[in-house]
Amino acid sequence: MTGIVEAFSPSYAQARTKFLEAAAAAGLSIESHAHPLKGRDGEDLAMDVVRDGPADAKKLLIVSSACHGVEGYCGSGVQVFALHDAEWRAKARDAGVATLYIHALNPYGFSHVRRFTHENVDLNRNFQDFSKPLPVNTAYREVQPLLLPEQWPPGPENQAAVAEYIATKGEAAWQAAISQGQHEFPQGVFFGGTEPTWSNRTLRQVLRQHGVAASKIAWIDLHTGLGPSGHGERIYAGNDNAVAVARARAWWDGGGATPVTSIYDGSSTSAFLTGLMWTSIYDECPHAEYTGIAMEYGTVPVLDVMNAIRAEQWLQLHPETPADKAAQIKAQMLAAFYTDTDAWKGQIISQARQSMFQAVNGLTA
Repeated sequence: MTGIVEAFSPSYAQARTKFLEAAAAAGLSIESHAHPLKGRDGEDLAMDVVRDGPADAKKLLIVSSACHGVEGYCGSGVQVFALHDAEWRAKARDAGVATLYIHALNPYGFSHVRRFTHENVDLNRNFQDFSKPLPVNTAYREVQPLLLPEQWPPGPENQAAVAEYIATKGEAAWQAAISQGQHEFPQGVFFGGTEPTWSNRTLRQVLRQHGVAASKIAWIDLHTGLGPSGHGERIYAGNDNAVAVARARAWWDGGGATPVTSIYDGSSTSAFLTGLMWTSIYDECPHAEYTGIAMEYGTVPVLDVMNAIRAEQWLQLHPETPADKAAQIKAQMLAAFYTDTDAWKGQIISQARQSMFQAVNGLTA
C-alpha cells in the first residue's frame, strides 16, 4: 500500500512511472497510446490505459485524469493510490465492476504544465460535431482584447479595463465569457479547435474498445481549479436528461452530504460549457446506460486561476521571455491547479475514494 502523499508526483514523468509501476505491481496489463511529441524534459508522452477487471464485465467504471493537462498532477495521484488500494480493488472486483483507468488524457499539457493540448485546444471544449457550424461565444469576442496584453504582468490600463468589466458585469460573467469555449481565436484561451484533437481521437478509440461489452458505464473525470480549496464538487457530466441527473444524484449525493451540482440548473461553480468530453460516451458506447460526474477540486480563488491561465498563454505567445520569468509563470500555473500540501492531498484522495465506492454501489444497485 502506497501512502497518500507518495501517490502524487512533482512531474509528469514521475507520475507516469508511478502509474505504470502500480499497474505492474497489481498484475494488470498496460495499454499505451504514444503521443506524437515529447515532454518538457524530453520524455515520451502517452495516454496510458489500465483495466482492472475482465474484458466482458457488464459494469464499467472509468476514472480519468489530465483532461486539462496540468490538472493531472491531482488526478494521477488518485489513480496511483487506487491501484495500490487493496480494499478498493476488492470492492469493485466483488461487485463485478471493471475499472478503467485512463492516465493523462492530455499528456502534453500535463508534462508542459499547460491546461491546453499541443494544438492549443481545451480538450473539454473539443467534442463538437465539426461538420456543423460551431458555437459562437460573443462574450469572448468582447473580452479577447483584454486577455493577452502585450506585456505581462498587465499594465495599469489593462488592469483597469478588466476591473471595470468585472465591476459592471460581475465575476461570474467574466469567468463564463472566458471559460465557455470559443472557436474563433486559435491563439486565445479555451480554444475548442476546428477539428478533433489527438486526445479526442485517441480517447474515442479507448472507449470503443473497452466499453463494447458494458451495459452500464460510470465515469469519474478528475479536475481542479474551481471552488473552495480541497473541496471536491461532484458536477453532473451527462446530457440534460432528468432521469440521468436523478440517477447521478442518487448515486453520489451521499444523502445530501456530497451534493451533485449541474451546469444545467446553475448549481455548479462551472459556467455552462459546450463541446464537453463526456459527450463521446454517447457516440462510442450508445448501447450502455451512462452516468457520470466531473470531480472538481478547489485550489485558489477563480480570478487567480483565470489570471494564471492568461499568464501561461501569454508565455506561449512570447517564447523570448527570460527563463526566470517563464519559470515564475509556470509555477503560478501549477499552483492554480495543484496545491502541494499533505492536507490538500489527503482531502483529494478521501473524496475521490468515496466517489468511487459510491459509483460501484450505484452500478450494482
